Amino acid sequence: MPVKLHLPPRVSPKAFNAMLTASAGVVGKDWVMASDADRDAYSDVYAPGSAEEWPASAAIAPASVEEVRAIVRLANEHKTPLWPVARGKNLGYGTAAPRLAGSIVLDLGRMNKILELDAKLAYCVVEPGVGFFDLYEAVQREKLPLWLSVPGNAWGSVLGNALEHGIGYTPYGLHARNLCGIEAVLPDGDLVRTGMGAMAGNPSWHLFPMSYGPTFDLAFSQSNLGVVTKAGLWMQPAPESSLELVWDIPQAEDIGWVIDTIAPLKISGLIDQNVFIPSWLGKMVLKGQRKDFWDKPGAIPEWRVQELLKEHKLGYWQVALRLYGEESVVKAKAEIVKAAMKRNLPAEPAEHWWHPGDYIHGVEITMGIPSAVPLQMSDWIGGRGAHMGFSPVVPATGKHVLDQMARGRKIIADFDVDFYASFTIGGRFANNVNMLMYDRDNAEEVAKMRKLFDALIKETAKAGYAEYRTHLGWMDPVMDTFDFNDHALRRFGEKVKNALDPNGVIAPGKQGIWPAAYANARGGQA
Repeated sequence: MPVKLHLPPRVSPKAFNAMLTASAGVVGKDWVMASDADRDAYSDVYAPGSAEEWPASAAIAPASVEEVRAIVRLANEHKTPLWPVARGKNLGYGTAAPRLAGSIVLDLGRMNKILELDAKLAYCVVEPGVGFFDLYEAVQREKLPLWLSVPGNAWGSVLGNALEHGIGYTPYGLHARNLCGIEAVLPDGDLVRTGMGAMAGNPSWHLFPMSYGPTFDLAFSQSNLGVVTKAGLWMQPAPESSLELVWDIPQAEDIGWVIDTIAPLKISGLIDQNVFIPSWLGKMVLKGQRKDFWDKPGAIPEWRVQELLKEHKLGYWQVALRLYGEESVVKAKAEIVKAAMKRNLPAEPAEHWWHPGDYIHGVEITMGIPSAVPLQMSDWIGGRGAHMGFSPVVPATGKHVLDQMARGRKIIADFDVDFYASFTIGGRFANNVNMLMYDRDNAEEVAKMRKLFDALIKETAKAGYAEYRTHLGWMDPVMDTFDFNDHALRRFGEKVKNALDPNGVIAPGKQGIWPAAYANARGGQA
């Protein structure tokens, strides 16, 4: 069913139509989209329930920073909330749909210029519509010695992913940390450049990560304080060689010693990549659908899991660890890593060397090559497949990780759902992503997933952990878990929001930060 028109709170049909008419004068009538089909295109394609819960009223697609400024000014004039998206591909987290029902999506996909690509200092400057494939192809076309860091599913925006705290699998895998120098339109239509860019023409804008005075770059990440229209992003210089070491880890509980082995090497700098550790199910989803391996209702039982591991020659976990640099240095590092792993696992790892010019076979996200293959996991359940990710962050120690795994595994088992977990070691922290896959057309299954998600948030918070990102329908409950000093973080965010955006026009409700103009919408729609 197409998404029907749902106006924003307190916006009359007359004011809404006036906003669209005025916006057409800025961006052209073809780039103001307000039909049922348009609204459907900006809905959450993986919505856990009806897309009518988070409906956009329309979408406006500017092509320049001046057009963004004009649209933001019009939003203030007509009191119409905007929901900025870069490419709208944030699958599992709400895609392009707005948190506040009836918001107008501000689609920045037409702003897709690569403004700088500097091989000597290893950075780029891009607009929000530039995707990972776009940037990768530009690097390859110009034969530049640069590598990207890409997320598992790389069909989205380079900037959008960094601003949403996306994580990749190379030494540059904390994408928000690579941001350096942002240009943003503020909620009143003013334009600001952060860091050294606050001085006109300063060539260090995208090179020095701080500022004179407060540094505001990350204030625009996961935030509703402005619309980012361009930013610098640091890139990885192409290494002289690379070696992948791959171990299959036999038992679920082995994740404890794996973390205690790898995290100190990561913290010391001997391992510089983010080490991604998927469970066996992360491999099985690429081999077929669930019915091909278990065609009965309920979670796959443990005895069948053990059969599948033997049949497909899989460990419960897989560690695919990549080292980068001069070959002699990589060899020396590899011996240290192998010796450390051998203290708990006698088996030698598989080794895969790469040198410049070598053929790269398959999906190599640890080498910065974008791919959309992980989308295949949504077909695991069958039907109109979809997924959500529950993603808490825990300290990178075996004890914390084992406790979190046991907690999540029990809660998920209580709901009779397959346990599909992974851990990414980022150094001092481990990110635990639990994939929850379902058929959107199965109402009973969707209802169960929503209850499961609620339980995961609640029980994980009791243990002292929180998610680092979440689906837009659960932004308020997750923000509620940040409860120090009577939710001081949220109160601080809303003080800043109300000072900069008294009309609440930029992304009201994003990450649980509500402007006073829409405070009564807090907690709704989930």
